[in-house]
Amino acid sequence: MGIRLDRSGSVAVITIDRPDKLNALTLAMYEELGEAFAEVRDDRRIGVAVLTGAGDRAFCVGADLGESIPALTEERFDISEWDAAHQKHSTLEKPVIAAVNGLCLGGGFEIMLSTDIRLAADGAQFALPETGVGVVPAGGTLVRLIRQIPYAFAMDLMLRGGRIDAETAMRYGLVNRVVPTAQLQDRALEVAEELLTRSATALATVKRAVRALADLPEDEAFRHEAVLGQQAFASDDAREGLAAFAARRAPAFPSRSSAPAPALAETGRADG
Repeated sequence: MGIRLDRSGSVAVITIDRPDKLNALTLAMYEELGEAFAEVRDDRRIGVAVLTGAGDRAFCVGADLGESIPALTEERFDISEWDAAHQKHSTLEKPVIAAVNGLCLGGGFEIMLSTDIRLAADGAQFALPETGVGVVPAGGTLVRLIRQIPYAFAMDLMLRGGRIDAETAMRYGLVNRVVPTAQLQDRALEVAEELLTRSATALATVKRAVRALADLPEDEAFRHEAVLGQQAFASDDAREGLAAFAARRAPAFPSRSSAPAPALAETGRADG
């Protein structure tokens, strides 16, 4: 059990694998999750990642109450050491899809917020219960949530800490779609395969732009946008994409030319 990274072609599936503890994260698992994101970033054979939890009871309920939380409250551990797992300061420019099965609470909610596209099982539930035990959701949520959904929804979730269901999460804008539990993994993989038909250069540029431009003054943001846009228009992928469009054929993007990984080759990462 721990964090698994399996590959199917160019799709990496990262699984939080501690179902008997609702996929609560130990200190070792936080480190392994950060390593898994780094592997996705660095492996040219991987074009997109799906993040999910083992079993059907929970995506992740956050930090382990027996180990991780005491380490923080007793100041034996600095929360910034979890930055890689929460994708703070991330340089990962490949899409990450969350497939949320079951409970998505606390730190699990925070990790979901670091992903790009989110599918939820129809029985999923979401909450940030931290204020009820005297702490705050500081794994990226204090920064991200108010930038991702409307203010009133964000503040209600963070201040009151109540649970919401999958349909409410979609209405708030936390997830893209709700699907039957039995279809969740297949639907997430379908989205992943669709993304693999897109230019990897363009996808990376979109992620880079969103990260860099969000908080710049408008005029400065427009100038940076023009630079990034020009780089994309001048890329080999753009030349191939436009030629394919003119020829009415599917593009063969140069950025997708690296050989895919063997199907479902497990890395062996686990915490024991």
